[in-house]
Amino acid sequence: MLKLALFNDMTIGIVCYPTFGGSGVIATELGKILASLGHCVHFITYDRPVRLDFFVQNIYYHEVMTPNYPLFQYLPYESALISKIVDVAMHSHLDLVHVHYAIPHASAAVFAKKILKSYQISLPVITTLHGTDITLVGKEETFKPIIKYAIEHSDGVTSVSEFLKKETYTYFEVDKSIEVIPNFVSLVRFRPKPEIRNTYRKLIAPNDEKILIHTSNFRKVKRVQDVIAVYLEVKKQIPSKLLLVGDGPERTHLEKYVRENQLTQWVIFMGKQEKVEDILAISDIFLMPSETESFGLAALEAMACGLPVVASHAGGLPELIVKGFNGFMTEVGDTNQMSKYVIEILNPEKYAYYSENAIKTAQKFDENLIVKSYEKFYSQYIKK
Repeated sequence: MLKLALFNDMTIGIVCYPTFGGSGVIATELGKILASLGHCVHFITYDRPVRLDFFVQNIYYHEVMTPNYPLFQYLPYESALISKIVDVAMHSHLDLVHVHYAIPHASAAVFAKKILKSYQISLPVITTLHGTDITLVGKEETFKPIIKYAIEHSDGVTSVSEFLKKETYTYFEVDKSIEVIPNFVSLVRFRPKPEIRNTYRKLIAPNDEKILIHTSNFRKVKRVQDVIAVYLEVKKQIPSKLLLVGDGPERTHLEKYVRENQLTQWVIFMGKQEKVEDILAISDIFLMPSETESFGLAALEAMACGLPVVASHAGGLPELIVKGFNGFMTEVGDTNQMSKYVIEILNPEKYAYYSENAIKTAQKFDENLIVKSYEKFYSQYIKK
């Protein structure tokens, strides 16, 4: 059954990375919900988003094909993207295009908007800043001018946290108004699942060990080595297992460390998983010791499944984690204190309190609430 949209049906283009990363996941889920509300959604990207099913009503997918000529040392993806945005806007009559991640998506959309203007076609550009497009990639001096220009020439700009909004103003010195619309979670997909827990938990923890979990793209900024360090301290006092979900550049040396220290029985690398919600459902506590997080979507998804979170006091995480309520935060790299907090949370007399509060927190970020904010934001820029 379709939910009732609060606004007139819109035709929306969504440009995103089609990967497991947070910006791609949020963009895909946003498009799916908008489509369920009756809006027409056109995804424009170089591959089908991983969370996008093949047959979804009101959703269309447009692949950005990059020409491979011998003349090009590097494939001109941004130029191909600009052309595709122009093509879809002209022939599918887009009301607006919503781009996720500043580079190259925002800059491409702004350029496409100028081309369309020469055809007397108006295309409002909405840009959502997600994190590393500002805090990491964006701070490369070579990219700074184009990112600043793209932000200032977007019609509307949002960020996923107050932290990211402040970072954008501080580093890029833009005058553009930025509205904070946080990331969201599906409480239907991410929830406690007793049926899954009772069936599959024994496969990982046959002796009812506690299960610690971390999910990420295994980049240095995620500090996955700290996850293992915290686990080893916890394991001294509490029988437990550690699940590492995801993949990335740090995985190889982490696996080597685990093998060399005879930990393969307790530390399990699970690779990329599409149904991460089922793995969260059999786990007990989520670890996120990152150097920075623009929001912490993985932590939010864990909370929705009833997992308390122990994380770094970094980036946008303080906007999500309340000390002593749904988890704890420490200074970056303080694995000793993190392990103490994990042990405290896993106390049988206290665990239910933290778990219930994690779920209560996630309910504030229900996708149905947050998507209404996007609909309202869009409506400011559409001229029927």
